[in-house]
Amino acid sequence: MLVALDHVQLAMPPGEEATAESFYAGALGLVRVPKPPALAVRGGCWFELGAVRVHLGVEDPFVPARKAHPAFVVRDLRTFVAARRLDVRWSDELPGTVRCHLDDPFGNRLELVDAG
Repeated sequence: MLVALDHVQLAMPPGEEATAESFYAGALGLVRVPKPPALAVRGGCWFELGAVRVHLGVEDPFVPARKAHPAFVVRDLRTFVAARRLDVRWSDELPGTVRCHLDDPFGNRLELVDAG
């Protein structure tokens, strides 16, 4: 029986850990956490904040996820987006749901959904 989602893994190009940290920690507010030594040799980086866990793994050749995406629930989404000056695409396709999409620095699609 499934009980929870442990983490979401996205891909990133080799050698772009600083770019990932700038976006995922700087812009989104996640905290970079150390990878276990056996996995750290592969490159990439991990980010967490409470139950939210995002792992970025190196993929070479790299291809961004343009359709598949994680959706993060955000308290006071409009304020969050404005305060961080995120370049988002607002969506009104789901009546009663405030949400938007954005791309990470590597072109991976992300969705942000207001906690309501």
